[in-house]
Amino acid sequence: MSDWGNGYVTDVAYLLGFHPEQAPAHLALAALINGVATEVIGRPEGLSYLELGSGLGFASSLLAASNPSWRVTAIDFNPEHIAESRLFAEDAGVANVTFLEADLATLADSPLAALVPEADVVSLHGVWSWVSEATRAGIVKLLAAKLRAGGLVHVSYNALPAWQGALGMQRLVREAGRKLAGRSDRQAAAGLDVARALVASGARHVGTDAFSKKLLERLGEASHGYLAHEFMNRDWQPVFHADVATALAEAKLSYVGSARLYENFPDLAMNEAQRKEAARFDDPLLFELIKDISGGPALRHDVYVRGARRLGENERNRILSELTLVLTAQPSRFAYEIEVAVGKATMNRDAYGPMVEALTAAPETIGALLALGEPERGRATPAEVAAMLVGSGQAMVALRPPCGPLPELNRFHAAAARRAGRFDKFGRPIALASHRLGSGLIVPALELLVLSRLLNEGAAEPLIWARLIAPEIEDGQAEALAKDIASILEERTQIWRLAGVV
Repeated sequence: MSDWGNGYVTDVAYLLGFHPEQAPAHLALAALINGVATEVIGRPEGLSYLELGSGLGFASSLLAASNPSWRVTAIDFNPEHIAESRLFAEDAGVANVTFLEADLATLADSPLAALVPEADVVSLHGVWSWVSEATRAGIVKLLAAKLRAGGLVHVSYNALPAWQGALGMQRLVREAGRKLAGRSDRQAAAGLDVARALVASGARHVGTDAFSKKLLERLGEASHGYLAHEFMNRDWQPVFHADVATALAEAKLSYVGSARLYENFPDLAMNEAQRKEAARFDDPLLFELIKDISGGPALRHDVYVRGARRLGENERNRILSELTLVLTAQPSRFAYEIEVAVGKATMNRDAYGPMVEALTAAPETIGALLALGEPERGRATPAEVAAMLVGSGQAMVALRPPCGPLPELNRFHAAAARRAGRFDKFGRPIALASHRLGSGLIVPALELLVLSRLLNEGAAEPLIWARLIAPEIEDGQAEALAKDIASILEERTQIWRLAGVV
C-alpha cells in the first residue's frame, strides 16, 4: 500500500481545536509588546489570513465566521481533513473560507499556488517539528511568495532543549507501538504502555527527568488520537529556535517575540544569574538559546514579521494604552498567581484588583486600567499589563469597538456544538466565535453546548438539557450535569456579553 503521507499520520484524523495564539489580534499584541508596528488592530477589516496545516479546519472557520470581511485560506495535505473542513464550514454557514488540499513541500512550485492569495497573517500551529525537511523548505518558499510586506507569521513547534530528556521516550513509544498495534492511535497507546512499564521498572533513561515525568502524567489523560499525531510521525523532531529563525530568514522573516506574552519578559523567563549571562550577548538568537536552556517551554509559539518597523518606547506605550481589553475569566476565580519559567509570578492585588473590578463591568483601555486607584498603582507599563492579563488567558484584546453578536454566529455555534457533542469529555477545550474579539473564546465543550442551546432555544431547563446533551446518562449523573449547566448560565453569561457572544 502506498505511503502517500510520507511518514505522517493519515489513518487517524487530527483533533478539533483552536489556540488564541493563532488569532491576528493576539499576534499583533505580541508584536507591539516587542516594539514592532502592525496595522492588524488599527485596520481589522479586509484581512487575508492563511493557515498552513489546518487539520479539521475549525480554527480557520472560526476566524472566518468571527470576521466576515476577511479572506481566509486553509491548506492541509490530508483529503479527509479537507473534506471534513468543507462540510463543517458549509454546516456552519461560513462562506469566506477556502480549503485547499495540497502538499506544502511542493505547493509553491505547483499550479495550485495561484489559488493561494497573498496573506497579511499566516499561522502554522503544530506543523514545523512534525514534518520533513523537504516540507519545511516548501513552507519557507511559500511564505516568501505569499506573505505581504509587514505580514505576521505564527509558528509553533516542539523546542529543544526542553525535549532533550524525552527523545528516547518518544522513539520508544513510536517503535514499540508500530510493532504492537495496527492503527496509529492504537500504536501510540500501546507504545505509551511500554514506556510506563519501563519507567516503573526503574529504567535509567526514560521518564527520569522532570519534563518526562510531567509529560507522562499529561499524556495519560490525552486522547489516543492526540497521541498518534504527537508521537507517531516519522519525521518528528524537536528543534532549536535558532534553526527555525535561520530557515525563515530565507523568506525575509525576522523573529519578533513569543506569542506566549509573559515569555517576552526576561524577569519571568530566567533567574538573575541566567539573565546576567544572557545580557553579555547582543545576538537575539543566543539570548533565546540561553532562555530555552534556562527553562524554556516545550512548545514554542514564535511570532515573525516580514519587514520589522521598530517603535520607540513612548510610541509603543501610547499604542498599547489605547488597546481595549475584555475580561474572559470569571472574576471570582481570577488567578493572581500564574506559572512561569522561574516558578510563579504574582499580580499585585492592590494594582490588578481594581483592573479586574473595572473589566467585570465593561471592557476598558489599558490606559484607563493603569489610571485606576493611587498613582503608585500605575507603575506597571502597558506592556506588562497586557502580558499579565492576556498572557495568563484571563483577558483578550478587543479587535473592534462595542458591537452586538452577529446573528449568523448562532449557526456557527450550533454546528460546532454538534461536533463537540462527540467529545468523550465535556471539559475538553473548544472555542466560541466572537466578532468583537475577532477571535475565539476558549471554553470547555460543555459551555459551548449550553451556549448553543441558549442561543437557539431560549429559556434554559438545565435538567432537560443535561439529558439531551448526554442521553445515556444515569439519573444521579444527570442531576450533577444539570448543576454544572446551571452554574455556567449563572457565572458565564456576563463574560459572554463582554465578549460580544450574546
